[in-house]
Amino acid sequence: MPGDDHLSTHTDALLLHRFRSGDEAGFEALFQRHYDMVYGVLFRLVGTRQEAEDLAQEVFVKLYQNPLRHSENVAGWLYRVATNTGYNALRASHRRYQREHKAGRDILPPAIPEEEVTRREVQRQVRAALLKIPERDAKMLVLNQTGFSYQEVAEIIGVAPSSIGTLLARAKRTFLAAYNGGK
Repeated sequence: MPGDDHLSTHTDALLLHRFRSGDEAGFEALFQRHYDMVYGVLFRLVGTRQEAEDLAQEVFVKLYQNPLRHSENVAGWLYRVATNTGYNALRASHRRYQREHKAGRDILPPAIPEEEVTRREVQRQVRAALLKIPERDAKMLVLNQTGFSYQEVAEIIGVAPSSIGTLLARAKRTFLAAYNGGK
């Protein structure tokens, strides 16, 4: 489809098909369309801009390297891979924090303002609580907080849309119990 400058009107499935056929513009359009939301999911999980950007790139590299493995639901696949990638990074970060804490290292530089120390501690506690609850619950909460609709969360997680409200409410209760128990 040379000369077609209106890739933004194409469906994800068509863009993926174009990319599979050798049209790099199809991949670029998918990247542009989904990067902000993939980044948003990852940022909410890992909490730092640089790490979220690195992980978002990793997600898109996976799509680029093997576009034939992915279903036609590109958005669902991207967000599922993003939550898995972010959750894995969160677990690795938590393990690193625990090792450094046990080693008696001061994790925060001494010149950080008190508000920043408090904010980082709350972020650490939220991430620790997310790691204590079932992975599916953590992913649902992050996706919901990122702005995905119930329908989108259900599709990404792989549950019936009619059950997402109940599952999210249960996940919120589980998270609050883990968060309050960790203080």
